[in-house]
Amino acid sequence: MAKAAKSQFVCQSCGAVSARWSGKCVSCGDWNTIVEELTAAAAPPGSGLAGASKGRALKLETLAGAPQEAPRFTTGMPELDRVTGGGVVPGSVLLISGEPGIGKSTLLLQLAAALARAGRRAVYFSGEEATAQVRLRAARLGLADAPVALASETSLANILATLGEGPKADLVVVDSIQTLWSDALEAAPGSVSQVRAATQSLVRYAKQAGSALLLVGHVTKEGQIAGPKAVEHVVDTVLTFEGDRGHAYRILRATKNRFGATDEIGVFEMVGAGLREVANPSELFLGERDAKAPGTAVFAGIEGTRPILVEIQALVAPSGLGVPRRAVVGWEQSRLAMLIAVLEARCGVSFSNHDVYLNVAGGLRIVEPAADLAAAAALLASLANRALDPKQIHFGEISLSGAVRASPHMGLRLKEAAKLGFTDAVIPAGGEASAEGARLTLRRISHLKELAAGLAACD
Repeated sequence: MAKAAKSQFVCQSCGAVSARWSGKCVSCGDWNTIVEELTAAAAPPGSGLAGASKGRALKLETLAGAPQEAPRFTTGMPELDRVTGGGVVPGSVLLISGEPGIGKSTLLLQLAAALARAGRRAVYFSGEEATAQVRLRAARLGLADAPVALASETSLANILATLGEGPKADLVVVDSIQTLWSDALEAAPGSVSQVRAATQSLVRYAKQAGSALLLVGHVTKEGQIAGPKAVEHVVDTVLTFEGDRGHAYRILRATKNRFGATDEIGVFEMVGAGLREVANPSELFLGERDAKAPGTAVFAGIEGTRPILVEIQALVAPSGLGVPRRAVVGWEQSRLAMLIAVLEARCGVSFSNHDVYLNVAGGLRIVEPAADLAAAAALLASLANRALDPKQIHFGEISLSGAVRASPHMGLRLKEAAKLGFTDAVIPAGGEASAEGARLTLRRISHLKELAAGLAACD
C-alpha cells in the first residue's frame, strides 16, 4: 500500500520547516521564501510500524596510532592546489560558489581539461548550458582537444546511472547543484528538498567510488551560497570565487577545508584565453600604482599563508552636505567609521566637514584588522594633501584607545616587502620583527598620535 503524501512548508533560504504557510520565515526573517512541498509520510520513531533493521555493533578504535596523510593528486594548476591544501583528495567533495559571470565555469572547464590531458578521467555535467555552448567555450579557451567526457543533464537519476557505467571517473563536475532534480520528490528544481537530496546522493556516490566531486553553487543577493546550510556542512571543502567584474583579478578563497588550511587564497587574472594564474599577486596589485599621489599607502597583508602587498587609496575632500559622505570599497564600512572616530577622539583630527572615500586597489577585499594602520596613514595623508614615501609599507591593528597592536606573521610581511624593493616600514612597537632579515628600516609606533604627528595632522 502506497504511503500517503503529506504537505509541509519549507523556507528556501534557510531550510526551516513549518506546519503552515506564512509570509515571513520565523527562522531567518526572509519574506516570501516559504514554499509548500510534498513528502512521503514517515512512521514516528518507536511506533513499531517502520521496518527498520536491528543494526550491528561497530568496532571501536582508540585515538592512538600513526596519522595517515590523505592521498592527493595535483590538478596542474598550482594556485588551485594551494587553496585545496596541496591537491584534490580522491573521494572528497568540493563546493565552489561565486557571483554570476565571475568565471566559475571557465575555471572548472580548465581544471577538467588539465586533468584529462594528464591521463585522468574527467566528467563534466552541465545543467545550465547545452553541450554546444560548452564546446564553444572550450574552443575559445583552446581546450577542444582535451578528452573531457561532457553531457548536458539535470536528472539526478540519469547522472548517477551514467557515472555507474564505464571506468571510474577521477573528477566529476556538476554545474550547478541547483539545476538538478529527482523524480522521487515533487518539489521544483532548486528547492531546498531537491538540493539536499541531490547533494546527499552525489556525495554518497563520491565516497563509495572514490571520485573527486566538484559542485557549483549559486549565491544569493547577499553573497551567501543559496540553498540549505546542510549542503555546506556535508561537503569537505567550500571555495568562494571573489572579484569585481570591472577588474581582471579573481580570488579563489577556501572558507572550509577538511584536508587543508582555511582562508588560503589563489589569485587568477581573467584574460582572453581564460583564467591565468598569478604567481606573485603583490606585483599585480601594485603594478599600476601612482606613487606621487597623496592619500595612498601600501598595506602588507596576509591571506592564509601568503603575504600580499596592496595599495589602499583615500580621498578626503571638503563636503557641502549636512552629513558628510563615508564610502568604502574593499573594506568594512564599520571599520572605517571606527577608525575615523579614533582619529577624531584620540588625535584631534576632525573629519566632520569632509567627505571620506576609501578604496582597496585591484578589487581585493580585506578583512584583516592589521590594515587599520595603512588606512589611517592614507586618510591622514589625503587630509594633509601629502604623498607618502613610495618605498614605505604600513601594517598594524588600532584599538579604540588609539594604541597600535602587534600583528601576526610580521616577519613574512617584511620579507615580502623587501623582495619587492620597499625600504621602510611603519609597524607596531610590539611584536617580533627582524630588521636584519627583512633589510628594512623599521619605524615602530605605539600610538596613532605618532603617525598623525609625523604627517603634521595632529594638534
